[in-house]
Amino acid sequence: MTVDGTLHWDAARLAAWSEPKLSRVEAALSEWVGVDAPVQLGDAMRYAVLDGGKRLRPMLVFAASEAVGGQAEAALRAACSVELIHAYSLVHDDLPCMDNDVLRRGKPTVHVKFGEAGALLAGDALQALAFELLTPDGEAISPAVQANLCRLLARAAGSQGMAGGQAIDLASVGLALDEAQLREMHRLKTGALLQGSVEMGAACGEALAPGALGALREYGAAMGLAFQVVDDILDVIADSETLGKTAGKDAASDKPTYVSLLGLDGARAQARELLAQALAALDRSTLADTGALRALAHMVVDRDR
Repeated sequence: MTVDGTLHWDAARLAAWSEPKLSRVEAALSEWVGVDAPVQLGDAMRYAVLDGGKRLRPMLVFAASEAVGGQAEAALRAACSVELIHAYSLVHDDLPCMDNDVLRRGKPTVHVKFGEAGALLAGDALQALAFELLTPDGEAISPAVQANLCRLLARAAGSQGMAGGQAIDLASVGLALDEAQLREMHRLKTGALLQGSVEMGAACGEALAPGALGALREYGAAMGLAFQVVDDILDVIADSETLGKTAGKDAASDKPTYVSLLGLDGARAQARELLAQALAALDRSTLADTGALRALAHMVVDRDR
């Protein structure tokens, strides 16, 4: 039992909560992605987004929105937009000029399927579409909420977030980073978009007290880092078929990871500590409905892919 009286959800309850939301996201993405694009570009966009992925970021948007009583249409659009930014980042990260990977979500990467130019354009188009989805016509979502969602997403994806972290990652190949440097790299590269997902979900509701909003940010930051720590662990212990991407890629590329720095047991302990920090932040939030956020935190740390 937590401070707010929330019991830890089991896998069945998390599935019952997430499945209808996943269905809404998949239906919306299928309706919105690539439908009016020139045929080959549209095909590449849809290939990059549909029929694959954990959809963790959309689920974090929904969970945070529920915790604050957010508006459903805003949450759906925010959930889809953050998934489009995530998908575009994977398309570009897999390019030969970046990580040069050939397997993603259990299938050939976009540049393998559609060529490098096709992949580059698909990523560009997905990024643009993400912001278009946040600014629909009509009055369903207020201009102030639209603007705030765009600001949060841009900050999470840009030079002070995901793109900045990727730049540090590329510059760190073969270098011996200390834990603080590694944490900062992953806070930006992976953590910023996960934290941004939580903040965007919270932005779909009424303005929160500073303490509650700060606690959600702390939760998002801890979960963003925990996700990367577990990713580093799985890169060592899982195979490519299980992961849906090339296993052992980080070691082969001589990239610094939590496992290379702390060892396997140390990385596992770090993941558990980050989980504890995330759950403690939710306790401090005083929000009444944090069950889904708690369950997602456990899922991130306990996952096997």
